Amino acid sequence: MVASAQLPLTPDDYLQLEAESSTKHEYVNGDVFAMAGATDAHVTITGNLFALLRSHVRGTGCRVYIADMNVRVEARNCFYYPDVLVTCDRRDAETNTYKCFPKLIVEVLSESTEAFDRGNKFFDYQTIETLEEYLLINTQHQRVESFRRNSEGLWVLQSYTRVNETFEIRSLEFSDTFAALYEDVNLESPSIAD
Repeated sequence: MVASAQLPLTPDDYLQLEAESSTKHEYVNGDVFAMAGATDAHVTITGNLFALLRSHVRGTGCRVYIADMNVRVEARNCFYYPDVLVTCDRRDAETNTYKCFPKLIVEVLSESTEAFDRGNKFFDYQTIETLEEYLLINTQHQRVESFRRNSEGLWVLQSYTRVNETFEIRSLEFSDTFAALYEDVNLESPSIAD
């Protein structure tokens, strides 16, 4: 993400900017950040998961969105574009360009965004009362990390690797194989700093 050199914007200003812009931006408390493009592995993993989840939730009243749907985090004054989100809340039908009540948010990690996805973005997402699970999917290794909100409101991590053969998304009562999630994916090699 690259910071935009604009004055602080209101949420309404941001939504108007997004409606008119050919570039996607995320919004953090008045500042906007242009989003960079994604790699082949990132896009393929995202597409694979979307297809698997769309089939799973069909007919349940839940909706699966991919990449271009914003999540509004009102408590933190933010708008983010997660790679995949699932909402089962009827209130989300009231807005066309963003959702406020996700049940599941998924980020497919990249070297440039991993620290933010694990840090400040996850901190912001935790303020969404309806969010039950936050999934991080790796593009360099076959690894899925699931953070689930327990009954005490604490976020508990469960990691899955290729050794497990399957991964689970408990918030949707869903499980599938690593073979399906990583189908047609060429894992990325980590870059080595000079």
